[in-house]
Amino acid sequence: MSETTITYTGDTSNAAKSVSYDANHPYHLNNSDSPGMTLVNTMFDGRGYPGWRRSILLSLSAKKKLGFINGACLSPDLKSPDHEQWSCVNDMVISWILNALSKDIADSVIYSKTAKELWDSLE
Repeated sequence: MSETTITYTGDTSNAAKSVSYDANHPYHLNNSDSPGMTLVNTMFDGRGYPGWRRSILLSLSAKKKLGFINGACLSPDLKSPDHEQWSCVNDMVISWILNALSKDIADSVIYSKTAKELWDSLE
């Protein structure tokens, strides 16, 4: 099983701390994951929402990231060692969804703070 190790230095200590996530953990990102990645072939422009929605759900499920839009993967406390990685993955999911939206629709939801908030705006 593949593991990712995150090392960070907290504000209250100079000591580096490691947090590991296996490939099945929702905080895990693959080396191939990038903000510019396209999850689906069809951009949502206001038409065909049910099919587009299904494609996004399938793609996020395959990446084990559905929890970021359905509320199952909530933000940890700001002082938690997991918060930085949660924020990184949340931002990645937001980027993926924004890349699957027309410019007009993306502009209307770009300031969403969480992937769930963005998703709820589209629903």
